[in-house]
Amino acid sequence: MTAGHRRTLVTETFNALIQKMTQLTDLRPEPWALHLLGFITPLLVITGNLLGGAYTAMGVVFVWFVGPVLDIIMGESRNPRPTRESGLPFKVLLWMHGLMHLLVLASFFRFAYLEASLSFWLLAAVLSTGLSAAASAIVTAHEMGHRKPKSLAHKLARLIMFSVNYSHFTTEHNHNHHKWVATKDDPASARKEEGLWLFWARTIPGQFVSSVRVNARKGRTGLRNPSYQWLAAQFAALLYLFSLPHGDIMAIGWLGLSGIAILTLEYVNYIRHWGLRRGRDERQTEMHSWNTEARWSRWSLLELTRHSGHHLRASTPFWQLRPHPAAPELPGGYYACWWPCLIPAIWKRWAGKRIPTGAA
Repeated sequence: MTAGHRRTLVTETFNALIQKMTQLTDLRPEPWALHLLGFITPLLVITGNLLGGAYTAMGVVFVWFVGPVLDIIMGESRNPRPTRESGLPFKVLLWMHGLMHLLVLASFFRFAYLEASLSFWLLAAVLSTGLSAAASAIVTAHEMGHRKPKSLAHKLARLIMFSVNYSHFTTEHNHNHHKWVATKDDPASARKEEGLWLFWARTIPGQFVSSVRVNARKGRTGLRNPSYQWLAAQFAALLYLFSLPHGDIMAIGWLGLSGIAILTLEYVNYIRHWGLRRGRDERQTEMHSWNTEARWSRWSLLELTRHSGHHLRASTPFWQLRPHPAAPELPGGYYACWWPCLIPAIWKRWAGKRIPTGAA
């Protein structure tokens, strides 16, 4: 039996098991505990940072190599379950992710302080910690960033984005991206002809400029502009780190992990809207966001993959998002799309044929 046949057999067996469970439960809501799978990455990273050495690479191995395999083997949800009435366990999960991220950062700074040099294992810790921030913390910040301004949840979202040196994201995302998604006025929507690398080069500075404009339209210009104030605060934090023993290593590491977290976030932005276009006056529909029901991505990323539902009503909490059968479907989960997406020619050939007619 070839490796391809074995993989197909495993996937079919898993899907049959899930289908049987669905029949037995009569389409009851999914167990909320499935979303605990999202804690594997930060727990591995904390453990790796505390143990040091080769253990610091556990997060990289799990997210970049194990994650795509899990996306493929676990397959997609075929029968969407009804949503739960109570969101309490999911709210607790969000806060656990946010607070655990602070522990992840603390474990990294401890490791960087003890390592005291630019080593291979420091690089591994930077990559692992940055990927954990993207897969756990930024997902949480994205969800909490849609809560009421000045609420405790919104403040935690701001703190998380500050911790990865991307403080302007919440402003730009809420006030520009959601309004102009899939139009030329949105720097976070990727064009069909644009590869991931070019998108990164355009969107990262573009979103900062966009956030400055959002605040300026509210009358907060010059040094009163919060985007500039957050940036100044980030520089101040870096200068403080440099003043500490081994602070140069910690500061460089912090910038590195922030870079990985930001690139991963913008990779997700890329695949969620790539090639989907609408006119400035055209109403936004479910056809302007890519979706996937890949189980591993759904469960570990807090339903981030049901993106059309999120854009149609941003205030809907993640546990109440529903799939939209008519929306364009990614060829794989968020983890499985990572490696093909890094090679634009492969990505465009793989995903391009799925762009709906008239949506490009």
